[in-house]
Amino acid sequence: MHTLAILYPGYSAEDEFPALEQIIPETSFPVIHTWESSTDHDVEALLDLGSRGNLVPSAEKARELAPRAAMWACTSGSFVYGLDGCREQARWIQEAAGVPSSSTSLAFAEAVHHLGLNRVAVAATYPQDVASHFVRFLEEDGITVTALSTYDVPSGEDAGLLDAEWVLETARAADLTGAQCLLIPDTALHTIAVLPRLEEALGVPVLTANQVTAWQGLRLAGHPARAEGLGALFRR
Repeated sequence: MHTLAILYPGYSAEDEFPALEQIIPETSFPVIHTWESSTDHDVEALLDLGSRGNLVPSAEKARELAPRAAMWACTSGSFVYGLDGCREQARWIQEAAGVPSSSTSLAFAEAVHHLGLNRVAVAATYPQDVASHFVRFLEEDGITVTALSTYDVPSGEDAGLLDAEWVLETARAADLTGAQCLLIPDTALHTIAVLPRLEEALGVPVLTANQVTAWQGLRLAGHPARAEGLGALFRR
């Protein structure tokens, strides 16, 4: 069994991880909640969300589960720290959990590189000022963002209420001119069940937050991270 500890802020789309256990054989994704209050899409709030003081105690709890790896399952609470800051977050978690660790933002960048791509469009739930940090993060890692669309969803809790049709409409509305794939960040957004429809509708790989989190964490845990129904990333 490949156990991947999921450090998850708040309550919104954490149910995607038990769903993934049903899709990917020999996996377990125990969720540890790092934050009990609202997960506002605000830069200062997100810096607090991803602080060492919030992550380390949860990583220490993860250690008790004897996982093979641990993931900070939050896109905005990682990319607001920039590329170097994300790597530092991963080190905090790795030291506290005692296993290889990463974050959703780092997983997005790794997934793009794994697919051999470097030009992406982004469709983000966040306000423009928050989403611009994701663009800068990706560009720091050599990935060009060809287009950015933002939707001003106030918080993770609000994002968790959005349905599959909203995700599909948002993806179809994205400007894919010159892009090799579409990135849909926010681990508060439910996307796992709709991944096949997304890629069929757009004709390009689609990377979503909980998908890349699971993929990167499983690779760190020594799992091949291959499965049907989870998009091009899990087929390659």
